[in-house]
Amino acid sequence: MKVTKLLFSLVFTLLSVAVLAQQKPAKEGKGEKVQLQGANELIGGVFNGQRIDKLIGNVVFKQNDAILYADSVYQYKEKNVLEAFGNVRINQADTVTITGNRATYDGDKRSAQISGNVLMRDPSMTLTTPSLNYDLNTHTATYTEGGTIVDPENRLESRRGSYNTDTKVFDFQQNVKVFTKDYNITAENMKYNTLTKVVYFQGPTFIKGQQGDLYAEEGTYNTLEKISRFGRNAYILTPEYRLGGDKLYYDQNTGYGFAEKNVSLRSLKDDVTIYGQTGRYWREKGVAKVYGNPVMETVMEGDTLYMAADTLMSREAKAPGKPSMIYAWHGVKIYKSDLQGVADSLSYNRTDSVMHLNVKPVLWSDKSQLVADTIHIQMRNKTIDRMYMYSNAFISSEDTLRNYNQVKGRDMTAYFKEGDISRVNVNGNGESLYYALEGDTLLTGMNKSISSDMILKFAENKLKTISFLVQPDANFIPPHELKEEMRTLEGFVWKAEQRPTKQQVLSKKSPAKPAVAPKPKPVAAQATGKKAKPAKKKK
Repeated sequence: MKVTKLLFSLVFTLLSVAVLAQQKPAKEGKGEKVQLQGANELIGGVFNGQRIDKLIGNVVFKQNDAILYADSVYQYKEKNVLEAFGNVRINQADTVTITGNRATYDGDKRSAQISGNVLMRDPSMTLTTPSLNYDLNTHTATYTEGGTIVDPENRLESRRGSYNTDTKVFDFQQNVKVFTKDYNITAENMKYNTLTKVVYFQGPTFIKGQQGDLYAEEGTYNTLEKISRFGRNAYILTPEYRLGGDKLYYDQNTGYGFAEKNVSLRSLKDDVTIYGQTGRYWREKGVAKVYGNPVMETVMEGDTLYMAADTLMSREAKAPGKPSMIYAWHGVKIYKSDLQGVADSLSYNRTDSVMHLNVKPVLWSDKSQLVADTIHIQMRNKTIDRMYMYSNAFISSEDTLRNYNQVKGRDMTAYFKEGDISRVNVNGNGESLYYALEGDTLLTGMNKSISSDMILKFAENKLKTISFLVQPDANFIPPHELKEEMRTLEGFVWKAEQRPTKQQVLSKKSPAKPAVAPKPKPVAAQATGKKAKPAKKKK
C-alpha cells in the first residue's frame, strides 16, 4: 500500500514538472505561450514537417488578457501561432471584441490578422471592414481595404485607417467621409476622437450642410457642440456670403462666424467682395463686418470700383420690404478709373442701388470736383445714373490755365451718360463763375452769374454751357479787371490733395484691432425702416 502511494506521488510530481516546463516564460522578446482552455476534439501530428495540433469544436485559447474563440484552430507548436476558422472572436480585457471568419494569431508578437466580415466593437464605436490587423500590445487596429465606423452620433468611412482603443482616436486616410446629423464631411486625411466626437482635419476638407458649407485645410470640428475651428484657406459658404480667412471660427448653433488674417467676404448676390484682417458674421441677422483697413471691390460699367474705410459692414434683407445694405464708416475712400471720392461714412442700398455719402463728402470725375453736405448716387445696371447733392452743393473744375470754373447752389442733381456727367440742375441760390478761354491757351474774361436755378451741360467731362431758368444777374469781367478775391465763390476750396489714388485705397496697413464702431445715422434710419435724412451742415 505504501509503495502504491509512493508511485502515485512520484507520477503526479513528474506531471507537474512537465506542465510547468510547458508554461515557463518564453525567451526574451517573445510573448507567453498561448494556452488552450478547451475544445471538443484534438488531433495532433506532424503536417508538412511542422508539429500542429488540430482543435475542433468550441475552441478557446487564452494569452494574458486576450481570449480567442473559434470553431476550429490549427496550433503551430513551434511557432506559438494559431490559425482560427469559423466564428472567430477575439476579446481583450472585456472591452474590445473583434469577430471575423478567419484569423491568424501570433503569440510572440501578440498580434492578430482577422479577415472576412470583420466587426470590431468597444464601448465607443463599431468598426466594420473586410480585414483588420490588431496589435494587442499597443491596442491599435489598422485596416487597408476600407472601413466604416459608427457611433451614436456619426458615421465615418475611409479607405485606410487605424484606431487606438486606449486614446479612442481614429486616424483616417484616403477617401474619408463623415456623416453627421447636420453635415457631410469629405477629406483625404482626418482624425476622430470617439469620446469627444471631435474631428481633426489634416488636409483639404469639405463640410456640406443644409445651412451652409465650410472648407479648411487644417482645424477641428466638434460634432456635438457643432463648433468649427479652421486654419489655412478656410471659408464659410452660405447662400448669401462667402467668408474666408487663414483662421476661422464658426458656431453652427448661433450662426456666428469669426475670421482672421487675409479675410475675404464676398456677397454672392451682387458680386461684391470685401478684404480685411478681421471679419465677423451673424447668420440669423444676415450681418457681416470686416475690420483692419478693409477694402471693397465690385465691377461697375466694366470697371472695378474700390472702397476703403475703417469698418465695412454688409447686411442682407431678412424680411420682405427690407433692403440689403453695405455700410462703411470713418475714412471712406472710393476709387474708380473715372470716379474718386472721400467721406466720413457711406451706406449703399443694394436693393434700389442708391449710395449715400455723408459728412463732408467730396467726389471727383475727371477734372470736376463735387462737394455737398450729403451726396446720394443712383445706380442703374451697375452704372451711375444720377447724383443728388443736398445742402451747400458745389461743383468746380480746373481748366487748362489752372483757373477754376465754379457753380454753387442749395441742391444739385447731376445726370450721367455712359459714366460721364452730361447735365447738372442747380436748384436754389445758384451762383456761377465761368472762365472764357480762346483756344485753351488765352483767357478772354470771366462770366459771373447769380440765378436761383440753372442748368449746366457737359461734354467730354468739361463744362460747355450754362442756362439760367430765372433772369440772372450776370456780368462779364475782362482779364485786366479781375482781382484775386473775385476769382472764387464763397466757400470754394480746391481739395485735390484729398483725391485718393488706387494705390492709396488698396494700400495694406498694419492690421488694426477691431473696435466697437458707432453706427452712422443712415444705418440707424434703415434699421427702423425710416428714410435717412441728409446730414446737417456743421457750423
